[in-house]
Amino acid sequence: MTESDASLVARASAGDPAAFEALLRRHFHAAYLVALARVGEPSEAEDICQDAFYRAWERIRECRDPDRFAAWLIRIVRNMALNRRDFLSIRETVVLEDSFTAGTEAGADRESERTELRATLTTALAELSIAQREVVLLHDLEEWSHSKIAERLGISEVMSRRHLSDSRKKLRALLGDFATLMPDHD
Repeated sequence: MTESDASLVARASAGDPAAFEALLRRHFHAAYLVALARVGEPSEAEDICQDAFYRAWERIRECRDPDRFAAWLIRIVRNMALNRRDFLSIRETVVLEDSFTAGTEAGADRESERTELRATLTTALAELSIAQREVVLLHDLEEWSHSKIAERLGISEVMSRRHLSDSRKKLRALLGDFATLMPDHD
């Protein structure tokens, strides 16, 4: 049986680093997706998560409702991502593309397709509102239910469904030929 978040928070508050690590392993992917939805850059999202996890460790005793640790952690991630996004908008730099050296022509073609798809998806996701990005990433990649998304993001289930539907429609229009989206049936 999996130990509850509340139990892990109690152990972490008492100084047990293994309990805190278990919490982070459990909630890392969701935190990363929320950060990615806010800043749009994977390396920045990873940095945000690391900073947020450090802050959560420092302030674990301030988590008032240990059963809702994930919501508390996501709130920290969202706030840090917002601050980082503001900082990055001031700094504005040009991103250099990664170079790729393939051993075979097929490998180069496959990597080229992946790079193109990644760039296209990143561009399309950037066209969504922040709330839409959070919902579509948490629902489709993390496979969270609408009730879980609503609880963790502080929105209603109806709004979660609406954001998902709107974001999928917009992504379909933006992606056109790419047949990578799940059917909109939930």
